[in-house]
Amino acid sequence: MVSVQVKKEPYTLKMLRAKYDLTQAQAGAKVGVSADVWHNWEKAKTFPNIPQLQKIEKEFNVTYNDIIFLTNNNG
Repeated sequence: MVSVQVKKEPYTLKMLRAKYDLTQAQAGAKVGVSADVWHNWEKAKTFPNIPQLQKIEKEFNVTYNDIIFLTNNNG
């Protein structure tokens, strides 16, 4: 039997949120943070900690490696 590994497409947090048709407030609520916190993650002003990443993985059925974290080029 041949094992086939399906490669998942990478997502930014914004793309992941859009995939589920969620607002920033709704996405944040799924992982226990405010809309402002989720917004800051999307804009690379701050980043989720390990427990928050684990919640994102669980709620959105992704792994850390499936998520593209943007860099903050604002200095």
